[in-house]
Amino acid sequence: MKELNWSGLGFGYVKTDYNVRCAWKDGKWGEVTVTNDEYIPIHMAATCLHYGQEAFEGLKAFRGKDGKVRLFRVDENAKRLRSSADYLLMEAPSEELFTEMVIKAIQANARFIPPYESGASLYVRPLLIGTGAQVGVKAADEYLFLVFVTPVGPYFKEGFKPIPVIIDRDHDRAAPLGTGHVKVGGNYAASIYSGELAHEKGYSSVLYLDAKQKKYIDECNAANFFGIRDGKYITPNSHSVLPSITNLSLRQLASDLGLKVENREVEVDELPTFEECGACGTAAVISAIGSIYDPMLDKTYVYGNGKEVGSWSKKLYDTLRGIQYGEVEDVHGWTKEVILG
Repeated sequence: MKELNWSGLGFGYVKTDYNVRCAWKDGKWGEVTVTNDEYIPIHMAATCLHYGQEAFEGLKAFRGKDGKVRLFRVDENAKRLRSSADYLLMEAPSEELFTEMVIKAIQANARFIPPYESGASLYVRPLLIGTGAQVGVKAADEYLFLVFVTPVGPYFKEGFKPIPVIIDRDHDRAAPLGTGHVKVGGNYAASIYSGELAHEKGYSSVLYLDAKQKKYIDECNAANFFGIRDGKYITPNSHSVLPSITNLSLRQLASDLGLKVENREVEVDELPTFEECGACGTAAVISAIGSIYDPMLDKTYVYGNGKEVGSWSKKLYDTLRGIQYGEVEDVHGWTKEVILG
C-alpha cells in the first residue's frame, strides 16, 4: 500500500484490507467470515433502512512503545451494544463473539495499526443492523453484525487543544425518554443539522440541554460533558446521555487522582462556576473546552485563558492515554493485548 502519513491523518475513513461479518438467521448466529468487500448486499425493505434498527460501537487499538497492541475496555463496548440492541429489540452478539470478531478484524488489518508516537490509532467500528425485510413497524427476523477498522487521527482538527462550544436550545439530540441512553444512528442524525450550524458560526461543537426544561446540561453532540470545580469532577446523569466508556473511565481515574466525583443533574447555570470543562469520548478521549457561548444570554464563559488545557484535564488525559499505550500501570485491568501472530 502507499505509505500513509500517520501523523497527518484526520478522523475519517481510510480503506483497509478486510472486515469481519456474522449473520443471525433462523434463530442463531452463523459462521464468522472475513471479506475484502466494503459493501453489504441488503434487501430494500430491511428494517435498518426504514425503521432505524441499527446500533454501533466505537473503540480503538493502540500500538505501545513496547510494540504490543492493546484494546481498551472491549468488554464494556460489548455490553453497551447489547444494551442498545435490547432497546431496539435486535439480536446482539455475545461478549465472546463480539470480542472474537473485533480481534479478528484488527489481526486481519495489522499493517494499518499506526506506529507508536504517530498520534494516530486504529479505530474499530462494530455495526449491528436489521437486515430482515419488513413493511410494518416490527423487529426484523435477520441481523448482520460486522466489524471494520480504519486508522484515524484526532477527532477535532484542533487536536488536544481547547475548543469553542455553543449552547443549542433550538434543537434536541434525544427525547427525555427516548434513545439518548443507547448508541443508535438516529441520535447522531439528529445532531448533524445543529452541528453544521455551529461550524458555520465558528464553533467546534454543540452543547445540548435537556429537551424538557432546557435547564440541565445533557451532552455535546458527539461526546459526554464534564466540568471541574473545587476538587470535583462533575458530569451529567441523564437518561438522554449516552453512557460513555471514556467518561466511565475518567470518573474512576479522577477518583484515583483525588477528585471527588459527582454524576448528577448539572444545571446550565453552573457553567460560569467551572474552572475547567471538557468533552470526552472514544474518538477524542478529552477535548478541553476553552469557551462556551450562550446565545440566549449573549454571554461567553471562558475557562482559564481559553487557549490552554487545564491542569486536571491534562492529567486525566495523560493518565488515560498512558494506560491505553501501556505506559501507565493498568491497575483496573482495562486493556486487552491483541496477539498479531
